[in-house]
Amino acid sequence: MNLKGVNIPILSYLSEKKFITGRELSNQFGISRVAVWKQIQKLKKLGYHIAADTKRGYCLISRPDILLPTEIQRNLHTKYIGKRIYYYNRINSTNSVAKNAIRDKKIHLQEGTVMITNEQTAGRGRLGRTWHSPHGGVWMSIVLFPDLEPAYISKITLMTAVVLVQSLKALFNIPALIKWPNDIIIEDQKLCGILTEMSAESDRINYVVVGIGVNANIDREQFPVEIRKQSTSLQEILGKQISKIRFARLVLENFEKYYDLLQRKQFATILKDWKINAHTLGKKITVESAEQTISGEAINVTTEGALVIKTENGEIVHVLSGTVQ
Repeated sequence: MNLKGVNIPILSYLSEKKFITGRELSNQFGISRVAVWKQIQKLKKLGYHIAADTKRGYCLISRPDILLPTEIQRNLHTKYIGKRIYYYNRINSTNSVAKNAIRDKKIHLQEGTVMITNEQTAGRGRLGRTWHSPHGGVWMSIVLFPDLEPAYISKITLMTAVVLVQSLKALFNIPALIKWPNDIIIEDQKLCGILTEMSAESDRINYVVVGIGVNANIDREQFPVEIRKQSTSLQEILGKQISKIRFARLVLENFEKYYDLLQRKQFATILKDWKINAHTLGKKITVESAEQTISGEAINVTTEGALVIKTENGEIVHVLSGTVQ
């Protein structure tokens, strides 16, 4: 497949502080003045306010909160996560686009490549469930090629949950908690979800795609009626819209920090942070999986990422996947 995300190169050279001429932009990118003008028009359609002067050129007046690569990468402090970003205004699923690009092999995707979109038409959750992904959310996937065993897939999901909780608390100081294995909740309402998918051999991972869905600037009425009561958004919680760019940037920075720990086999440090922010532990729960349904008290999470349940008859059961009720 050909990755054709929205890409407007001249944006990186536009400044709020000074004008830059069309000729300078033309020379910088080796394109015609007409091509420069067309890129300016694209930016205006996206919501950028740009002053134009026949003699002085172009000056950026204000920026919309759009998750373009240039906007996220401004002041992004990472070594490799998010250094290559593909933005789409509307696609079926960032996970699907990422996996198709990996399998297609027509373009080399480096470690930490990000697919991000303003809206998904066929967002997916665990077990094939639909993930409602309207305009206003942060929907992205991170491509990884870890030198780890396949058993680490559950650890990557738990790690990503820690990344999201830490980012939410740092920026918004809200009491976000982790519902095992992959949901971030506020007062029992879902705020974020994680979908981790991989291709692997018996002893090695070929690739991992970590899908992250965050209900950011979404009105409650945008959720389907059947999930409205159990869903929430940052806009709903805070009573105002948030900067999606700033939030996405912090998520990528925290992701790299924790992913580096995971690759150094320091999962114990990640698990400690997971337990501090756990909603599930200590509660009476029921876990449904394809094989069985188990009820009891959630008493621990192991270093393998398994949820430990103590049933009513005292049996200790380890569960690696399932849905907590």
